[in-house]
Amino acid sequence: MTDALIGLDIGGTTIAAGVVIDGRVTARRTAPTPRTGGHDVVRRAAELVEALRGDTPVEAGVGGIRVGAIGVGAPGTVDPATGVVTSCTDVLPGWLDTPIAELLTARAGLPVSVDNDVRAAALAHTHDPVLAGHRRVLHVSLGTGVGGALSCDGRILRGTAGTAGEIAHLLVPEPGEHPCGCGRRDHLEAVAAGPAIAAAYRARAGAGEADLVEVAARLRDGDRAAAEVVEHAGLLLGRTLSGLVTALDVDAVLVAGGAAGIGSPLLDPLSRALHAETRPPGRVTPVLRPTVPDAPVLGAALLAAHPLPGGHREP
Repeated sequence: MTDALIGLDIGGTTIAAGVVIDGRVTARRTAPTPRTGGHDVVRRAAELVEALRGDTPVEAGVGGIRVGAIGVGAPGTVDPATGVVTSCTDVLPGWLDTPIAELLTARAGLPVSVDNDVRAAALAHTHDPVLAGHRRVLHVSLGTGVGGALSCDGRILRGTAGTAGEIAHLLVPEPGEHPCGCGRRDHLEAVAAGPAIAAAYRARAGAGEADLVEVAARLRDGDRAAAEVVEHAGLLLGRTLSGLVTALDVDAVLVAGGAAGIGSPLLDPLSRALHAETRPPGRVTPVLRPTVPDAPVLGAALLAAHPLPGGHREP
């Protein structure tokens, strides 16, 4: 019998679920994230778990697969002892106070561990060879929102309030075209999240329906407005993170998430601004892309394998 874990990554637009065996995602399913409240989100996540268990020979005897636990990476601040969302923005409506662990345990009949989604992905990234030799790392996620985490010597730092590494609400030098999940436009999420970059392009080019996928496509086709908007977002991101990099004295910045898939047109200006404004002058902090596949799902499963104290809810 092979022991397996299920990792769930709950995002603002998509829920991804995967079976993890020996540190590798062996089966995967996704579904749109409901916008109708936390209970519906957990119900959809439980349906993915059920589908995955149907996809694999669970409890099939000799040579079969036994799922032992579920790990969940969830947006917002999560109390790992209870699996309840204690703080969040409106990126996911009706998410505050959702008892994720309780609801999912009741539906799936398995132990459940829950933590913030970016922190869960960062847990997987700590095993990434690209970070070899870097002790203190700032993990940045650019997706539907902006998230962050801190790791030191392969350990994820949480902080007393569970917000260590949270960067979405850092103040930026100029307002964005798309509000942060908290409603403000002078926060990092308002200029560097995927929807924020797309909104900046629509305002610049008068492209009423363009989302980030369209912006990236136009960028590849040589659209000057797309190139300038993406470059500006990278510069603002680098300028904003420079003070944090200096204050925390991090060795590297790892950038993940859907918007990071734009690649060098976004990350090169980020690096330039970061190197220009961090202290002491001349300091070079590498900006890296992860190489571990399926890190959000894998990291969620690692939560189940190594739950935080009090953070593993039994069925």
